[in-house]
Amino acid sequence: MISSDVIRGYNDTMILYMLLDGESYGYEISKNIKKLSEEKYIMKETTLYSAFTRLENNGYIESFHKDETLGKRRTYYRMTPAGFAYYQDKCREWLVTQEVVNKFIKEL
Repeated sequence: MISSDVIRGYNDTMILYMLLDGESYGYEISKNIKKLSEEKYIMKETTLYSAFTRLENNGYIESFHKDETLGKRRTYYRMTPAGFAYYQDKCREWLVTQEVVNKFIKEL
């Protein structure tokens, strides 16, 4: 399991990745992050929804509602063009971060 402190700066990147192929809703995004990480990282609900708020306030995603046939309506999210540009920036930043940190990792 990965510590949330280690990965905190990349929660937005993971959420935006989940929106690259189209709209989605919170539970589905959370479930897919857990699955893709092979359960090594589980994003807490409070972390997920505070990230949605931050991403939306920054213009990186937009939310909308869809009516569900079996229950209450869901809030869906989709990435904006600004969100895609931010995602690309975060991916480039990760490559540099990884390069720097790898200089301090020694296999024992």
